[in-house]
Amino acid sequence: MEFFKIRRDIPFMRHALVFNAVSFITFLAAVFFLFSRGLHLSVEFTGGTLMEVAYSQPADLTQARNAIATLGYADVQVQNFGTARDVLIRLPAVKGASSAQQSEKVLAALKQADASAELRRTEFVGPQVGDELAADGLKALAFVVVGIVLYLAFRFEWKFAVAAIIANLHDVIIILGFFAFFQWEFSLPVLAAVLAVLGYSVNESVVIFDRIRENFRRFRKMDTVGIIDNAITSTISRTIITHGCTQLMVLSMLLFGGATLHYFALALTIGILFGIYSSVFVAAAIAMWLGIRREDLIKNVKKEGDPDDPNAGAVV
Repeated sequence: MEFFKIRRDIPFMRHALVFNAVSFITFLAAVFFLFSRGLHLSVEFTGGTLMEVAYSQPADLTQARNAIATLGYADVQVQNFGTARDVLIRLPAVKGASSAQQSEKVLAALKQADASAELRRTEFVGPQVGDELAADGLKALAFVVVGIVLYLAFRFEWKFAVAAIIANLHDVIIILGFFAFFQWEFSLPVLAAVLAVLGYSVNESVVIFDRIRENFRRFRKMDTVGIIDNAITSTISRTIITHGCTQLMVLSMLLFGGATLHYFALALTIGILFGIYSSVFVAAAIAMWLGIRREDLIKNVKKEGDPDDPNAGAVV
């Protein structure tokens, strides 16, 4: 299905060098902020206190967050747990204060806002658990990267695999750079969003790469730059439909999903926008710089004038 069809190819690759330079500068800025400011890790990674509080009626999460904020806590996770009357609270570790002392102060603040607040359980999540979660997250990211490289190398060609993984890592680092620069809380849902962006971004790259391979078969006299420009232009309508619908869903979570889904949706929003950009101006351009050719994708191209082949020059 197409909303529109562009008759003339848009010369995307004519400006590939400029856009690649912008991408490189943005990537370096993201890396700089990651090392200079670091990520604002959530309780799952740093350790802290976990509280479960029950109310006699559906809990007002905004009221609970405001009550906890008066104690000096910032970016505390407050969310429903099980039912609308049960609330799960994650508090960051505070030097000089035990888990019991933290929970007592928080419960007192919650009772002041709503007398029906009742503490069901409290427990301490140690930094060791956070280290394990961080290690598992890095392993998951490594497995995703290796899987994408192997898939693209098997389906297309190693040059496409290298181009796609550079573009995808470009998206991931930029997302992390945003979180480091603004010091947004980096939690497990955000990590899940980053991994989702990897898969989502590579899907767009695969669509463009597949069209490039088809074009090499269809347009034998067209050069590589023209092939890539035609492939990107011909998939624009599909890109707008797919990413537009996905972005509408993610924006609805960002605007109406509340604090629990805010950073998850924010990471997806950034990832989708940069995923479109990287698929066109990073992945396709890098494949062009690596010297992708018709012979790389169509192995049975015969040299014209081959006396031993009656169909010399034909592509099967």
